[in-house]
Amino acid sequence: MAASVYARLRPARETIRRVVLLGPAHRMAFRGIAASGVQAFATPLGHIPVESRILDTLPASVGLVLNAAAHEEEHSLEVHLPFLQVLLKEFSLVPLVIGDAREEQVAALLDALWGGPETLIVVSSDLSHYLAYEQARKIDARTRDAIEQFDSDLIDWEQACGRLPLAGLLIVAKRLGLSVETVAMKNSGDTVGPRDRVVGYGAWAFVAPAVSGTAAVAAPSEPASPDQSLQDQAPLLVSLARSAIESWVRAHRRASLPESLPARLRAPGASFVTLWQNGDLRGCIGSPQAWRGLADDVLDNAVKAAVEDPRFPPVRIEELAGLDISVSVLTPPRPMQFSSEENLLTQLRPGIDGLIIEDGHHRALFLPAVWEVLPEPREFLARLKQKAGLPPNHWSASLRAQRFTAVELK
Repeated sequence: MAASVYARLRPARETIRRVVLLGPAHRMAFRGIAASGVQAFATPLGHIPVESRILDTLPASVGLVLNAAAHEEEHSLEVHLPFLQVLLKEFSLVPLVIGDAREEQVAALLDALWGGPETLIVVSSDLSHYLAYEQARKIDARTRDAIEQFDSDLIDWEQACGRLPLAGLLIVAKRLGLSVETVAMKNSGDTVGPRDRVVGYGAWAFVAPAVSGTAAVAAPSEPASPDQSLQDQAPLLVSLARSAIESWVRAHRRASLPESLPARLRAPGASFVTLWQNGDLRGCIGSPQAWRGLADDVLDNAVKAAVEDPRFPPVRIEELAGLDISVSVLTPPRPMQFSSEENLLTQLRPGIDGLIIEDGHHRALFLPAVWEVLPEPREFLARLKQKAGLPPNHWSASLRAQRFTAVELK
C-alpha cells in the first residue's frame, strides 16, 4: 500500500528536500507532540539527517516536547524510511510522534511546517485491527469515505490508530483546497494472512489543484482574501480583548468567554492583538496559525500583548482607560516561490500582504498594517529582516517567505 502512493512521487524526487513524517504513539503514553532530539535516523540503507532547527519556529501552543524515548521503539515512522531513501535523492527528516494532543494542535503544526514543493508531508496509520475480513472491509470503506469527505469526525480510534495526525492533515488539506485520491486499499487477508483477524491498510494522495496529476503537494502561494464579514463582529472581538486585559491587569484573573458566541468566533482563527497608548505602540502579540477558536485566540493574545511583549513593561492599571485596541484576523500563510530578493520584492503587494520570513532559527512577521509606516517594499523587507535578527541586506538560498492577508478590527 505504501509503495503504491510513494510511486506517485517519482516526478518530484529531485524537488523534495524535506519530509515531515507524523505517526501515532504505540509504545509510550505522553502528552503533546514528540520530537526525537537526535541528529539522524539510521536504516540499512544509510543515515537520514534530522532537521531540528525548523522546530524552533513553532509556537508553544503546538505542544511540542523533546522525548527521545517516544521514538526509540516507534515503528509507525521508521517503516516509511526505506521507501523515502529509495525514492528521494538528498533530504532531511522532521520525525514527530503524536501523543495525547488535539486535532487543532496537529493542524497548527502542519500549517507551520507545510512549506512549498520542497516539503513532503507523510502521515502514517494503520486502519482497522483484528476484525473478520468482510467486517474490516466495511469499516475501512467508512474510513475511506470520511477521508474523501475531509471529515475527521467520522473516524474513530478503532478505524485508524493514527486518527490524530490524520485528522490534523484533513483539517489543513480542506482549508488549502487540496484534492484527495484513494490510491489503494487492502487488508492482510488479501495477502498471506488468515481472514478471521485482519489489519486494514490504505494509501491516499493529497494534491494541490495547481499540480493535479502529480503527487508533489504544494500550497498555493497567493493568500486568500480576508473575511470582511468579520467587520460585523469587530465590536464584540475588541470588547472581548479589552475585558481580558482588564481582568488580568486588575485581578490577575483569566477572563472567560460568553456562553453564547457566533459560530464564526468559535471556529478556528488566527489573530494578532495590537495595543496603542496615545498613538504609540504599546504591545502586539498573536498567532500566525489558526489552531483554536478565534474568540479564545483573541482573549489569550490580548493578555499576552498587555503583559508579555518583551519590548514593553506590563500594562498598568492607570493605563487601561487610555488603551486603544485593534484585532487583526489572519488568513492562513502561503509559501512564496522566488529566485532572488528582487523577485520576492516584485511579488509583494503593499498595503495587502503580511509577511513571514525565516532563515535557520531566525523568524519574524509583519502585519499588513506595517505598510502604513513602511510603504516601500525594499524597506519593509529590510526592517523585517532586522526584526528577525538578520542584517537588512541579508540574503541566502535558505531564506523562506510566507505571505497572508488580514482584516483589522477596531
